[in-house]
Amino acid sequence: QVQLVESGGGLVQAGASLRLSCAASGSISRKTMGWFRQAPGKEREFVAAITWISLTYYTDSVKGRFTISRDNGKNTVYLQMNSLKPEDTAVYYCATDYSGFYYESGSYGTWGQGTQVTVSS
Repeated sequence: QVQLVESGGGLVQAGASLRLSCAASGSISRKTMGWFRQAPGKEREFVAAITWISLTYYTDSVKGRFTISRDNGKNTVYLQMNSLKPEDTAVYYCATDYSGFYYESGSYGTWGQGTQVTVSS
């Protein structure tokens, strides 16, 4: 089982960009990788996923603004976030060891510790 470490979060103004990274302790080349987020008082929600053949999926609210990508050579998945909005404020989690539906958090067995993203208006 791999371990995941997210990084790249921070405090930015609305309209800015951030790139989150998720570094895995082992190979992710055959793994579907997901990004989820959880805002205070809300349930964890799906943001994006990328399959091992690099098919990508996004929740509607981030389509056209966020891009998920992977570098199997570096065992790392990225989430490029552009045109950030205050409603994007949340702790962002990377996940893998997937079985089920890519948009359901319960389908993933391994999670990182999360990285905070705060977008001010």
